[in-house]
Amino acid sequence: MNSGEIVPMEVSALNFDVRNPRLVEFDLNDKSTEAEVVRCLWDAMDVRELVMSIEASGFFSHEPLIVAREDGKNIVIEGNRRLAAVKLLTDVALASTLKLTIPSISESDKEALKELPTLLSTREDAWRYLGFKHVNGPVRWSSYAKSQYIADVHRKFGISLEDIARQIGDTHRTVLRLFRGLMVIEEAERLEIFTREDAWSRRFPFSHLYASLERPNISAFLGLSAESDESEDPVPPEKRDELRQLCLWLYGSKKDNIPPVIQRQNPHVRYLDAIVGSREAIAALRNNSDIEAAHIVTRPSSSVFEDALVAAKQKLQEAHSMLSFGYDGSEELLKTAGTVANLADDLYEQMERKHSPDRRNRRVTEAA
Repeated sequence: MNSGEIVPMEVSALNFDVRNPRLVEFDLNDKSTEAEVVRCLWDAMDVRELVMSIEASGFFSHEPLIVAREDGKNIVIEGNRRLAAVKLLTDVALASTLKLTIPSISESDKEALKELPTLLSTREDAWRYLGFKHVNGPVRWSSYAKSQYIADVHRKFGISLEDIARQIGDTHRTVLRLFRGLMVIEEAERLEIFTREDAWSRRFPFSHLYASLERPNISAFLGLSAESDESEDPVPPEKRDELRQLCLWLYGSKKDNIPPVIQRQNPHVRYLDAIVGSREAIAALRNNSDIEAAHIVTRPSSSVFEDALVAAKQKLQEAHSMLSFGYDGSEELLKTAGTVANLADDLYEQMERKHSPDRRNRRVTEAA
């Protein structure tokens, strides 16, 4: 970032940066009110600690806000959390509107916060500094915010993804993954088959997508271009339906009241990769939206049987360990135990017959 003179600027003349990648994922835009932005910052980015720090020690003048002059406004491109803290400390009405309990400060302290130190710059001049300080800094950006930052710098300023990776301290491959993931989401939105606003969860779990795109079956399912391709349309047009289906599995739809089938990244993304490699498993997932059940279809019967048998043993051992203080003499539970015993006997006999058919036949002959 180019060096410049630090100048005081009135807080009332400073505006939040709703284009900040960390705020974009919370559906803020140019029409968002100041109260909505502060609410978002308070809920998601721990403005409270800054309020307490500034209330106790004042605003550190050696850390100016970085301001860009855009569309006739002073936009704070670095320091939105600090700006929110100052506005809450000096504007009782704002805090009251948001129903936040903010410590009171004296009128002289409010006067001292009327102006804040600022450094005028541009987004293009400041991107390296912001990337170094924040993207992988003490309070790490989410993967979605990071991907937005990478895409903005790459497309607007013509900086290579490799250069961006060096600046923010990530590998080139990681930056490529994030960029391609965002390109897939933006392509789905351009095709009008998905919108982030319609995602089931309020917090957009972007990592589900870029983790999925690395899986070989999911990549083939979408017909993705090579991982090194920096195209803004990585999914071919003939795979539109598959892209829509993947977005639905990953993110669901509030509008259609469909929850996502991916509830946690591990192991569900791995399960989904196995499922899309099997037409039968895909059909099962589409029919009942149960990823656990659909994944079973992809597994060898022998593995499913073994897992079921081991799980049954573990549950029986658990029940046995609790027998002395867990069984109250109930006749119904006794009958249940009898059913379990009969099932276990029948299972063992059938397994023994398969294991040693000759020995089983000899036992039957001797009994006769």
